[in-house]
Amino acid sequence: MTSSIKDIDFRKRALLFAKLSKISYYNIKEAKKQAKILGFSEVEFYNKDGAQAYRFMNDKDLVIACRGTQPTQWNDISADLKAMPVVAETVSRVHSGFKAEVDELWPMIMADIMSKQPKQRLWFCGHSLGAAMATIMASRCHYNTKIPNPQELYTYGSPRVGWKGYVVHLGVVHHRWKNNNDIVTTVPYKWMGYKHHGQEHYINAFGNVRNITGWQRVKDKLRGRWFGLRHGQIDAFSDHSIDHYITSLDMFSRGKEFPQHR
Repeated sequence: MTSSIKDIDFRKRALLFAKLSKISYYNIKEAKKQAKILGFSEVEFYNKDGAQAYRFMNDKDLVIACRGTQPTQWNDISADLKAMPVVAETVSRVHSGFKAEVDELWPMIMADIMSKQPKQRLWFCGHSLGAAMATIMASRCHYNTKIPNPQELYTYGSPRVGWKGYVVHLGVVHHRWKNNNDIVTTVPYKWMGYKHHGQEHYINAFGNVRNITGWQRVKDKLRGRWFGLRHGQIDAFSDHSIDHYITSLDMFSRGKEFPQHR
C-alpha cells in the first residue's frame, strides 16, 4: 500500500478492514504473510489469557484489529455470556465480558500506540467479539489525552457493547456493518439497556449493501431465512461469517452487485 488508508475510497476501505479483521484469526506466521500482501510491513501480536489482537503498521497507518469469537475457546464463550453491565472506564455502563477482554490487552496496546504516535494514523477494526473489543478500545483512546483520537472504527457483526449513555459519548466515527440476519448483532438485548453505536451499513439477503428500514428490512430478513433453509443452513449463524462480509464488500468495492435472486 503506497497511499494512506485515509486516501482510499470508502468502499475499498471497508473491504480492507474486513480483510484485516479476518487476518486477526490467523497465527502470527500467516498473519504476517497476509498483512504484507495488504501493504503492512510490521505486525505485532498481543495475547493474554485468551484475549488477542494484532497491530498492523506501515509508515502511514497503524491498525489495531481485535480477534473475534472462536467457538472452541472457553475464554471467548464466557466473554460473550457475561452480559452483566458494569461501570465503563469512560462513561456509563458497558458489557462486563467485553470489558474484561479489553482490560487484559489494553496496557500493552496503549503503550504500543503511545510509542508510535503521532507518526501513524490510528484505526480500529474487528469482527464479532473483536468488534466489541475494538469499540471499547477506540472509546478509551477518545478519552485519553495522551493518545490521538482514532481516525475511524470499522466493525463487522458487532454485538451491542454498552448502554445508551456509553454509546452516545463514544466519540469515534464508527462504520458498523450488519449482514442480514447475523445473530450476534441482536445481542445483548435492548431490554437489558444495550444500544448499538455508529452508522449501520446493512447487507441484504442477496449480499448487496442497502439502506433499508421498516417493513422492507423485515421482508429482507424473512427472505434471508428462506434462502438459508433452502441451502440447509441456519441463516442467523451463517450470516455471521466474516467471509460472507468480505464477499459482499468485495463486490461493493468494485461497484458491482449480486443478482436479485437465488
